[in-house]
Amino acid sequence: MDDKRAQVTEDQVLAVLAEVRDQDHGKDIVALGRVQGLVLRDGNVGFTIEVEAARGPALEGLRKEAEDKVMALPGVVSVTAVLTAEAAAGPSQTPPAPQSPAVGPGPGGPGPGGRQHAQALLPDVTHIIAVASGKGGVGKSTVATNLALAFAAEGHATGILDADIYGPSLPRMLGITSRPQSADGKIMEPLEKYGVKAMSIGFLIEEDTPMIWRGPMVMGALEQMMRDVNWGALDVVVVDMPPGTGDAQLTMAQRVPLAGAVIVSTPQDIALIDVRRGLAMFNKVNVPVLGIIENMSSFACPHCGEESHIFGHGGARDCAAQLGVPFLGEIPLDIEIRQTSDAGTPVVASNPESDHAARFRAIARAVWERVEKAGAGRGGPKIVVE
Repeated sequence: MDDKRAQVTEDQVLAVLAEVRDQDHGKDIVALGRVQGLVLRDGNVGFTIEVEAARGPALEGLRKEAEDKVMALPGVVSVTAVLTAEAAAGPSQTPPAPQSPAVGPGPGGPGPGGRQHAQALLPDVTHIIAVASGKGGVGKSTVATNLALAFAAEGHATGILDADIYGPSLPRMLGITSRPQSADGKIMEPLEKYGVKAMSIGFLIEEDTPMIWRGPMVMGALEQMMRDVNWGALDVVVVDMPPGTGDAQLTMAQRVPLAGAVIVSTPQDIALIDVRRGLAMFNKVNVPVLGIIENMSSFACPHCGEESHIFGHGGARDCAAQLGVPFLGEIPLDIEIRQTSDAGTPVVASNPESDHAARFRAIARAVWERVEKAGAGRGGPKIVVE
């Protein structure tokens, strides 16, 4: 079977896609230059189809036809086609806010700061919690991964979605090198490690492959990792958000009923400025902030045990108090947390009796209590921000 997969080439894929016609333009999608970002890996095929934004909602059939054509090729295991659009702005026009062209806003779409849910994503998930950060380098993925494992350790059926398309880290964090499988070439099975279901764009590409995608392509990929993955019934899905306040955050806020956000930060002032920016963004899209975590809060010398505050200490706690949001706890800068994360054996799983694991489990309990009290029902995702 592997030899057969190796024979699937880019030329073969483009040849069958040339059979898919855009009826409005009277040409096939290859001739029109619609097909972009074609990736082939061991029988797994992915690409995007770029169309005009105004036509996006009506072209789901064209996307499906393209997927079916490629799936029919010998050796193809799975196909993921993302319908994307980028509207050109005229000289006196302002570009529209990003949205997923395949599902677009429904009639009477949301006004500024509103949230739309045109199609249910993750309908069988009780709580979706997104972990995000105002800036990079604060240990967001380490926190998100250990938080997901802490939920599982507390007895909750748990999944984790890596929403960082440009810098996916979940494969390394969980030590996963295999690829998702699909029985029908349409719905992928999530991978599982330490009792947690996981999905990441990193499972489908080589680790050093750059993702040079526009915003709409990122949003389409995010939606497909929620819509076209067999997550099943779960108590909670943790979403490892990319840093910042861009397209991915807007997509999650608009497309899924988020239960809340937890913000992760280091103690120093420059990181806390970005925390305020991230919190303001979630407030604008009506996503409640569940609390703030201070990561790399202190450093204990492995030789003498003396505690040092390399990045300062208590800044996130003070920031939470100033902003009127809960402070969820401190995570130290410790070599065990770093080593276990790099090795794909996160500390909550590899050393569950440690103080570090106890801290993550205490934070998980606090977050769970808040989302349960908020009455977030099934289908509502939760976001955690760093």
